[in-house]
Amino acid sequence: MGQVEPPLLSSANAVNVIAAQLVAATPPAGVRTKIVAIDGLGGAGKTTLSAALSAALGGAPVVHTDDFASWEEPLDWWQRMLTELLVPLAEGRCARFRRSDWERHALGDWCEVEPAECVIVEGVSSSREAFRPYLTVTVWVDTPEPERLRRGLQRDGDHALALWQEWMASEDDYVAREQPQRHAQVLVSGTR
Repeated sequence: MGQVEPPLLSSANAVNVIAAQLVAATPPAGVRTKIVAIDGLGGAGKTTLSAALSAALGGAPVVHTDDFASWEEPLDWWQRMLTELLVPLAEGRCARFRRSDWERHALGDWCEVEPAECVIVEGVSSSREAFRPYLTVTVWVDTPEPERLRRGLQRDGDHALALWQEWMASEDDYVAREQPQRHAQVLVSGTR
């Protein structure tokens, strides 16, 4: 018998569903912090959903995969997030890392994330296979490509079209390889 796919929820309904799942869940064995991954492709609405979930959870810390990624390295930063964020939080220690400075194309400011009951990891590939042993709940935000591109160019400017096209090709490879939406406990429509 195949896995039953969860229903596609609106963002407003998803916040309550995710919060309830986190409250009821226990972290994976050996992990002290409940970590929720809000995955989806660029411009899907992950950051907005993460902010709403953080507020619903009383200010849970949010870490963005964009703190590790860059235009030059859209998806191959994952080992750094694993060793500098997920492992320390799993062990109940403070995580410390340098954010990517997208403008200077270098590492920027230091960031610290104290262990908390729940930490939200938001961004493209946040529920990748290498991270799943640390995740309590995984979410996939589904938004059609034209809307995602429109949002991205609205934020970054029309001059970023070529960068967005390269970025989206990398994302497509990630989805084809790992099929993160099939591992999500919660599916969210980024347009409802």
